[in-house]
Amino acid sequence: MAIAIEALNINWHCSSTWKRASYNTSWCLLGCAIGDMGTILYFQVNGIDWPVVWIMSLAIINGLLTSIMLETIILCRQMPLALAFKTAIGMSLVSMIAMEVAMNVTDVFLTGGAMLTWWVVPLMLVAGFITPLPYNYWRLKALGKACH
Repeated sequence: MAIAIEALNINWHCSSTWKRASYNTSWCLLGCAIGDMGTILYFQVNGIDWPVVWIMSLAIINGLLTSIMLETIILCRQMPLALAFKTAIGMSLVSMIAMEVAMNVTDVFLTGGAMLTWWVVPLMLVAGFITPLPYNYWRLKALGKACH
């Protein structure tokens, strides 16, 4: 209850915080999209006939893993490998899971299954970016927490 009240009391009109949240969300989206879409594409190209829910579950897991790997690589420039990995693991899983679910729900809703097409990929990326963005803004503004 206190968190909900605090969320209402923050300034939602801070352009520098929206810019930082957007930057962080973009990096997370890149990492998530590589594993997520790579998994869907693998099943699609190879014609592997798994249930959609299994493909999407594996895509979400792989998206989380590639996002953590990408963040670890980025953070290695700023800190030792062990600390970079620990920081990447400590990122907001809420944000990453919301991103992954939004991308996969968009795909299934628009294509009827686990299928990448030229027109659905941009819509998946927009959904994956927009969904966690307010949460990432809130984490920065209310808690001062970011993954970078």
